[in-house]
This record gives sequence, structure tokens and C-alpha cells, in this order.
Amino acid sequence: MNLLRLFALLCAFVLAGCATGPKVSPQKAAKTTTSVAADTSRTIDLTHPPKDMWDRVRRGFAIPNLHTDLVDYWTNYYASHPESIRTMSQRASRYLYHIMDELDRRGLPSELALLPFVESAYNPTAYSRSHASGLWQFIPSTGLHYKLQQDWWTDERRDPIASTNAALDYLSYLYEFQGDWYLALASYNWGEGSVRRAMERNEQADLDVDYLSLNMPEETRNYVPKLQAIKNIVANPARYGITLPPVSNTPYFTAVRKNKDIDVAVAAELAEISIDEFKALNASHNRPTIPAHNSTLLLPADKVDIFKANLAAYQGRLSNWKTYQAKRGESYLSIAQRHGITLSQLRSINGLGSKRSKAVAQTLLVPNSTLGEGSVQLASLTNTPAAPVAESARKASRSQQVSLNRKGGRDVTVLRRGANVRTHTVKNGDTLYALAKRYDTSVAELRRLNNIKGNTLSKGTRLRVPGTNIRG
Repeated sequence: MNLLRLFALLCAFVLAGCATGPKVSPQKAAKTTTSVAADTSRTIDLTHPPKDMWDRVRRGFAIPNLHTDLVDYWTNYYASHPESIRTMSQRASRYLYHIMDELDRRGLPSELALLPFVESAYNPTAYSRSHASGLWQFIPSTGLHYKLQQDWWTDERRDPIASTNAALDYLSYLYEFQGDWYLALASYNWGEGSVRRAMERNEQADLDVDYLSLNMPEETRNYVPKLQAIKNIVANPARYGITLPPVSNTPYFTAVRKNKDIDVAVAAELAEISIDEFKALNASHNRPTIPAHNSTLLLPADKVDIFKANLAAYQGRLSNWKTYQAKRGESYLSIAQRHGITLSQLRSINGLGSKRSKAVAQTLLVPNSTLGEGSVQLASLTNTPAAPVAESARKASRSQQVSLNRKGGRDVTVLRRGANVRTHTVKNGDTLYALAKRYDTSVAELRRLNNIKGNTLSKGTRLRVPGTNIRG
């Protein structure tokens, strides 16, 4: 009997010891429920292609969702600024297809395609106080480490193809280094060394080393919550009263090779797009002319054939600029006067500050001819359109021919066409404001073209919208 009693007491002691094992604090328990992989798991019907680019992005979500007060704050913030979401999404529409293709090729989560919303608001010319630039906001040193060229002519941190490759290389490395996407994203914002040191400090203090436990700067603390907030809205825009602009799951741009110097304004005119649209795809170019050694242009996929036909028929000068090798001590004012432009124009075109009055041994852009001599206005200086172009040589007979006399007596014939008008079939969710933004026009112009009095649009109605509007 005593043996049985002793055995029973021993069992009770062992069971009591198990019950008093390691305790989990309420704070830690809360943290362990903030990121659950099941949040993003779902059944995907792969028998049907994605309906659009947003559907494609949603299908690739693979980073566990984050649930914190900061996420709620930023989700509500973005949801309360629908026009900002629309503006950023319209910018993103140019680059999403390429970025998603790269993510799919590398097997990376599609949430990374939303990162430029946080980094740059999808603005390829965004520039920060820390000198970070481009969609992915590379600082100069990190950009050079990932082979992004940065010189007088070019800054590939603003190139959508080169910078995307570099960003995904960097993010892949950070994930392998940290083993966790939250820590990898924090490292992208704060630096891998800073995150690693924060983890080491927590280890020494016997604290947790997960993302939520680290002591981080305010910007980094808000970084992942902002990305999660954008993800929440893209995942279910109707829940937040947001209408995302339509983005087709098709390539937006195509690379076109060239072998001559060409002005930004002339290239845009040949492609029959606005200068702003051209610069959005070719933001890496620092100067108003693109030299022959930078042999690739990015153009909207539906404008490539137009560009090639116009280039073949174009009879004007492709570039109104040439390089000038300034000598050390040479006056900027004398250089400007010699080439027929003002000192302020010379400074603007070459990115020169106002403090220095004399050149170092450097390359400068100057006009091919003085302003009064050439027949083509310097569009890069005046912001007026470049010389008009013909769609193809065979349309010359239907175009108004204009002869411009150049110095030396030789006439150059350029071809001028009237404004082109396209049509748009109204779909669910279309508004006059949204269509005006999409087609780079105004609500008043849409009303005028279509004799619309109010704001109501009927589904299926065909609206006339402004086209290329080429001017001489």
C-alpha cells in the first residue's frame, strides 16, 4: 500500500512539473497571432487566366498577413484617400506587367509588386532626402553595388527594367539572409546591418528577435504595415470603397533599339505620345537628348509600329543638341552666348548650380545651331512640341505639307496632320473624371465632344475621346 501511495505521489509531482513548464506572456501570444500563413492560403482556379492585372497580383500573395494597430491605421489612411490610390495605380499600370513577370520567373511573392506604392508612390522620378531615386528608391551606393549605371547621361535607378532586376536581386538576397519576409523588408528600408544589430541587441537582453519585437526607427516601424495596408486594399477594394483603375494583364511597354542621337521631344512625337508619357518609361535619361550609345527606348507596345513608320518618314533633325567639351576656367556665360542660348538655359539643360560661374573640364550640351538659325524650335527648352511627323510616307498626299527654310537655302518638308479622335465604350465603374484622367484630357472636353450635359454615363455608350492632337 505504501508503495502504491508513493507511486501515486510521484506521478502527481511529474504531472505538476509538466503543467508548470515555460509560460508564454500575453504580449508574445499576441505577436504569434499577428502573422498567420493561413491568412493568405486559398484555392486558386488555375484553369482560367487572371481577369486582369489586379487579379494576377492577388493570386500570387504569399507573405503572411500582418495584423497590428499600425496596419489598421494605414489601411484607413489609404482608404480615406481614394484619389491618391487611383493616381498611384494609374502610374503602376505602366510597370506592373513587367514586375509581375519577373516575380513569377523568380518564384517570389506578388506582394513585392506593391512595394513601389510605399517606396515611391510608383513615381519613377521620385527622389528622397537620403538621395534615393526611382521606383524602388535605391541610394547611390546600393545602386552601384547592384550594377545600376549612374553617370552624366543616365541614372538606371530610374530605369523600370534595370531597377526592377536590381531590387528583386536585393530582396531575394535579404530573404535568404534573414529567413523571414518581414525582416527582409525591414532590411530593405533600414539596411541589413541595422536590422541584424537590432536582433543581436535583443538576443543579448534575452528578448525575442522577430520583426515586431525589434526596436526600429519610426519609418521602418511603419514600412511593413504600409505594405500590408496596400495589400488589404488591393485584395478587396470594394470593402474599402475603392475602385482600382482597369489594368490589362498584357505587356504595357516594349524595348526599341536605335542607333542615332535623338531628342526626348522628337522621340515622343514620333511615337505619338506625350513627353510626360515618354519620360515615365524612359526616366533614366538625364538630358533632353538620348545619345546613340544609349541604344534602347521603352515605348508603349501599341506605339512601336507607329514610331518605326514615323521614324522612316521623318525629314527633320533627330537631335537639336551636341556635346561641347568645356575647358577648365571657361566662363559659362561665354559658352552660352557662343551657342545662342541664355546662361539660365545652359544651366538648366546641364544641371548646373547657380554658384559656380566657370567650368571645370566637363562635357556640356549645347544646341546644334543657334536659336535663330535652325528651322526647328528647341522643344527641350521651350516645352513646345517637336517638329510634326507623318504616320507613313504613303499618307503624305493626304497631309498638309509645310516647307520650312533652313539656313543655307535648303527646304525641309514636314508633314502636319489634324487631331485624331478615338472612341471608348463605357464600362461599369467608368466616370467622366476617370476617363479624362485616362485619356489625358478634361471633363469639359469630354462633355463637348459627346454633347453630355450631366455626369451620368450609360454602360455600352461609345464616347469620342481626344486622340494624339499633333500640332505643328
